[in-house]
Amino acid sequence: MARPLRTLDEYVAGIRAGDRVVLGQAITLVESARPEHQALANAVIARLLEAPGAREAGSLRLAVTGAPGAGKSTLIEALGMYLVGQGHKVAVLAVDPSSSISKGSILGDKTRMERLSVAEQAFIRPSPSGDSLGGVARKTRETILLVEAAGYDVVLVETVGVGQSEIAVHRMTDVFLLLLLPGAGDELQGIKRGIVEMADILAVNKADGDRLQLARQARAHYWNGTHLLPPKPSGWAPQVLTCSAQEGSGIGELWAAIGAYRTQTLANGFFMENRRLQAQYWFQEALEAGLKAAFFSRPAVQASLAALEPEVLAGRISPFAAAEAVLRQF
Repeated sequence: MARPLRTLDEYVAGIRAGDRVVLGQAITLVESARPEHQALANAVIARLLEAPGAREAGSLRLAVTGAPGAGKSTLIEALGMYLVGQGHKVAVLAVDPSSSISKGSILGDKTRMERLSVAEQAFIRPSPSGDSLGGVARKTRETILLVEAAGYDVVLVETVGVGQSEIAVHRMTDVFLLLLLPGAGDELQGIKRGIVEMADILAVNKADGDRLQLARQARAHYWNGTHLLPPKPSGWAPQVLTCSAQEGSGIGELWAAIGAYRTQTLANGFFMENRRLQAQYWFQEALEAGLKAAFFSRPAVQASLAALEPEVLAGRISPFAAAEAVLRQF
């Protein structure tokens, strides 16, 4: 039997009090496709944004990305435990355009983050599965607002690899951390330039044991490569570091670099301007998603699609002419 929904006031009060159970239930509302759940989730978020200081930069949103095998989950746990030790409250989220069969990697990551998952000052939320990156990313964006309202001042947003999800995450976070592996030669060819250009901080992980020298060489390669990139709008010169998430070395230096980025971009105004532009982007994305849903729900559009799609497949009408005919039904 389904659990009855809480009232709007109960969700808002529970989240503001840092109640993890209520927070989790509110995130489930955000992830739900049911209209009544979406309406309630929107009302909860609206109320939370009314609180004094809700729009100030009291939190830090950090994207953590890198190719599979770079050690993202290990790094997130090491950094998360370091931050908890510094008195921070840490939330770990994920953007994962996965299928309903594979579920993506974050579900496994939660079981690997054994120490962080039981830390009282940490909250780990597996990403919802689905076949729409835009929809999953939008839900993650809304979840960020919920965990911040619950008092989590550092939000780590993990992606599953190097691809389209990185672009979405870049548009909802303040700092973009790219995790790399030792042995820079081939990896430089394998990492897309666009991802490197987005990175504010590059960290060569697994800098331990017999890989330490390779990690240092990789850092030098990437350091030279970042100097060839155009200047960033933030005015920040990307930092290239080495660390070992397994041993915990370099984690303090990594957090110091993240802090330096935040300090510099708050001072020059980029930090808040970037958040404003991100809000504008997600506003436009929400409008487009709403228009698309309204369009395809129209009976006349559905009938026109059913009639014209076979004609397109048979080559009797061009895709563009058919699309124009369907659009006229709207």
